[in-house]
Amino acid sequence: MKHIEIRFGNNIETQSTEEKSFEEMFHSVNPMFCFSKQVWKPQMDIFETRSEIIIQAEIAGVRKEDIVIEVSNKAVKMSGSRRSNHQDQTATYRLAEIQFGQFERILYLPNMIDVEKVSATFLNGFLELTLGKLFSEKIKRKRNISLDFI
Repeated sequence: MKHIEIRFGNNIETQSTEEKSFEEMFHSVNPMFCFSKQVWKPQMDIFETRSEIIIQAEIAGVRKEDIVIEVSNKAVKMSGSRRSNHQDQTATYRLAEIQFGQFERILYLPNMIDVEKVSATFLNGFLELTLGKLFSEKIKRKRNISLDFI
């Protein structure tokens, strides 16, 4: 069984807020305008139980080795690529709705999650992430630090 790579960390967001706002403003006028690489966003569902947050992403045609998942206790970033399987370069498209190339989705979570309780499955074109919630009694808001004099 091949595993989906999951990275843990706090720096999920790499593009600055100002850069995104500027890009979104121009992209609304001209969809071809983009500073960064063009990416598509897979359709997703997020639901939760008392103890977990479950994220399902529709990414049919994406190979497991082309998926990267990054997790912090506040956000999840899914990225990867879907390769085109169309080989005939001389064909004329009459309809082209399926998106290929790089995809990326950053989700800010409704609850803090326990990064030790994260799992992922990929079946029939759906990626499912199960994220264990971090309950408030486990979150340490205050900690006393002892000071050693040298």
